[in-house]
Amino acid sequence: MTSMMHTRIHELFDERVASAPEQVFLYLPEGTLSLADLDACVTLLAQELLADGVLPGDRVLTVAENCPEHVALILACSRVGAWSCGVNARMSRGEVSAFNAKADPRVVYFTSGVSFAARQHGVDAGAMPSVLPGLQRSAPRPQAVAEQGELAARVAAVIFTSGTTGAPKGVLVSHAGLLQFARVSAQSRELGPQDRSYAYLPMTHIFGLGTVLMASLYAGAGLVMRSSFDPADVFEALANQGVSTLQGPPTMFNRLLGWLDQQGVAQPSAPALRYVYTGAAALDMRLKLAVEQRLGLPLHHGYGLSEYAGALAVGCLGVRRDDTSAGYVVEGGEVRIVNPEGQDLPCGGKGEIWMRGVGLMPGYFRDEAATAQVMRPGGWYASGDQGYQAADGALFVVGRLKEMIIRSGFNVYPGEVEVVLAAFPGVQRAAVVGRPESDGNEEILAFLETSDQTPLDMEALHAHIAENLAPYKRPARVVCVGAFPMTHSGKILKRQLLADLAPAPG
Repeated sequence: MTSMMHTRIHELFDERVASAPEQVFLYLPEGTLSLADLDACVTLLAQELLADGVLPGDRVLTVAENCPEHVALILACSRVGAWSCGVNARMSRGEVSAFNAKADPRVVYFTSGVSFAARQHGVDAGAMPSVLPGLQRSAPRPQAVAEQGELAARVAAVIFTSGTTGAPKGVLVSHAGLLQFARVSAQSRELGPQDRSYAYLPMTHIFGLGTVLMASLYAGAGLVMRSSFDPADVFEALANQGVSTLQGPPTMFNRLLGWLDQQGVAQPSAPALRYVYTGAAALDMRLKLAVEQRLGLPLHHGYGLSEYAGALAVGCLGVRRDDTSAGYVVEGGEVRIVNPEGQDLPCGGKGEIWMRGVGLMPGYFRDEAATAQVMRPGGWYASGDQGYQAADGALFVVGRLKEMIIRSGFNVYPGEVEVVLAAFPGVQRAAVVGRPESDGNEEILAFLETSDQTPLDMEALHAHIAENLAPYKRPARVVCVGAFPMTHSGKILKRQLLADLAPAPG
């Protein structure tokens, strides 16, 4: 564990290098990298950034898939005081262009060595070689405006939100928040130098940046790093590469279970695996039980978001719950459950989740209006998520406030309906949305991602719905789809489902 107080994220890395320079940190398909190896890359990139005129408070946009060069660039930005802005390389040309315009970066990097998509974006930008062979970079932009003052020193990164409910925003993530998240995440798993985590989660997202990278640096653990997700590779790493912790969104675990079914494997080999965690999206009980049965470990769950530098609540290590609670509020964080008037609700009352603490963002990048929309008196952030706390303090997340459906004067929480649907044989995942009707009511639509191995009995499904849901909660339509549209961080794009897969009757 770390022994010093740090103010910037690279200082955590520098301490690791000083204490164990030859320790292997990254396990890659082509070999390994020690902390000293990575430090050499960080030093070269920091020199290049300075030579390109990158100033404290500048943004450095990185169109990336996971690789050592991206890790080195994140740390090099911290060394020179710049803000790392990661964009998933698999986004479209238009999306990357929009993020580029929003970030106003001094320079743009592309992880061209590991990513064909990043290489193509680099071609579009007329990129030139970087000091590291696995990177390309744009010419520096003299017109970029560096942020000044206290904020410039406070911010480590800009994380662009996934945009599931509207236009993406740039979340300012502080050094203090990431360092706190690193400690909380490592301690929640009792992570240590003997551990290796499977690291496919994009480090352009808070899940990969915080839970995977920063927590491993804090604990001195290693990363089995991959640029993309491949179920066969996950199980090979579990069987032969000493992977002891496995984290990812529910989507990842659905794909892993599907691969096991296709291969006819009942129990995968994972001799070192001791901790399994999911977050970034809702967890249904069917998936939880299936993962626990196949891997033989409790599936821990948590609640986090970019605006709070990752985890606000996590489950207790080794404790299996018989529900889908997101666990308990972490040290340094505070939570309130409030009604629409901002008044605290009693234990068990469902309302909006408000939060504050060390990890809370300073705001959205150059967007005072969006920041004002979510901040409340006393420094509270209104998350837009609905939830409640049980008598023991466990936090339950019901769904998004904007997704709540009003039907016959009653509130319908999509998550409650989705849990019932997902429990039916043959349903892999469910997504429930509301669509306004002419009388002011909302029609409930249910989208189901189904299993190839279990044909769906629609008559039995409707009987199951009738038995488990009140009439006003029952979907008016059930639409089966092959695969849900997803964000790169594993969230279902419900707006796209509504637009693409259920056109309004005309």
